[in-house]
Amino acid sequence: MNMTDVSLFESREFGGDREGPRLLITAGIHGDEYLPMLAVKELIDRFDASLTLRENLQGTVTLIPIANQAAYERGHRCGLDNIDLARVFPGKPDGNPTQQLACELSDQIRKSDFYIDLHTGGTELCVLPLAGYTLHREPSVLEQQRQMAVAFGLPFVWGTSADLPGRSLSLAGDSKVPAIYVEYLGAHRELAEALSGAAQSQTPDHPLVSGCLNVMRHLGMLPEIAELPPVACDVVEDERPEAGHMQVAHPAPTTGFLVSHVELGQSVVEGGLLAEIVDATTQTTRQVLSQQNGRVIVIRDYPRINQGDAVAVVVESGKAE
Repeated sequence: MNMTDVSLFESREFGGDREGPRLLITAGIHGDEYLPMLAVKELIDRFDASLTLRENLQGTVTLIPIANQAAYERGHRCGLDNIDLARVFPGKPDGNPTQQLACELSDQIRKSDFYIDLHTGGTELCVLPLAGYTLHREPSVLEQQRQMAVAFGLPFVWGTSADLPGRSLSLAGDSKVPAIYVEYLGAHRELAEALSGAAQSQTPDHPLVSGCLNVMRHLGMLPEIAELPPVACDVVEDERPEAGHMQVAHPAPTTGFLVSHVELGQSVVEGGLLAEIVDATTQTTRQVLSQQNGRVIVIRDYPRINQGDAVAVVVESGKAE
């Protein structure tokens, strides 16, 4: 066990006496996503405090609680250069600050055997708790990712296009490192959980904490100990080119005040009303209609919206595997 003082982020590494997989878990790729940071901090505290947990560990787990320190200090999705870290992997060693950070994180991903990237919807989006993965072209990698996502234990599993460049999972895919990402709420719902201490030592564990431990058990890194099995989940795989790109779904036709007409998890039909946007100056109203039948897995949970911002994400019916 040691503290690695990396120039751009801090990580903690815990290694067992027995050989096993090398797992990387990151949080804080975006600086306004707090529950994952608290969950990874809880995992660090858990391994620090429990000799039994460390002795039972087979392999190595590397934990990065705040991957994007500059963005965290701003309380913003991006750092001072206003570049989204989740769009510039693998980065450049001599690039702008965010590209340099992506380059250093890419090194961590490449030397891992498995990877979990924890997210929320940030300050404006709210996401149905889900574990996702890319539809990797190599069957063995795809199947390992699918199994990791199910093992995490959230109610929804989403496999999407592998052709979304710049993501941490894109880099993992290119390196043939089986990887999943997790989305868990966001906006005021995330804040309410964070303020209640939900990701800190409580019984039962917060789903982000128990999910990471579930994956470690699935990978044979921890024994099966006193945990409920993962909940039954819906698995949906969608190969459409933009599937998985939450920020472009159902774009707002104008800037104004958002009045949502749907809830997370709700079923909608093509042409059904998702939201209305009221222009603050003219008081005119524009409707945003669903482009397909399906289930709402992301909503914008913030009163103001800019033209082009995503209003909601709907996963099409009939794509469950």
